[in-house]
Amino acid sequence: MMKAHEEKMLAFYRRMDEDDQRALLRYAEFLSQAKKGESDSPVLPDFIPPARDESVIGALKRLSASYPMLDKGNMLDQASLLVSEHLLQGRAKEEIIHEFDILFDQQYQEFIMRTKAND
Repeated sequence: MMKAHEEKMLAFYRRMDEDDQRALLRYAEFLSQAKKGESDSPVLPDFIPPARDESVIGALKRLSASYPMLDKGNMLDQASLLVSEHLLQGRAKEEIIHEFDILFDQQYQEFIMRTKAND
């Protein structure tokens, strides 16, 4: 018999779409490894391919799911600025999505450097 919190977690999981389920599993794996002290292998992004005719917001969601180990708060200002440039200034979505790719990659590289420095 499952405990109440396990049933609640399973209910949340079942209501999620497939991308969110994968992101939740990656996050659970990350937390599990952190508790065990298994820091010798870095957490790798799970690259999700872009949807056909992907929107700026869709790209942001995809990249967030691809990089569950990153603190999105660190990127909020820059991501908000890029979304504003697209919506208010008409900057092409392809340029913005490319900038998002760079932003997430830079944050991931910094995450890896911090992880190695803490070992």
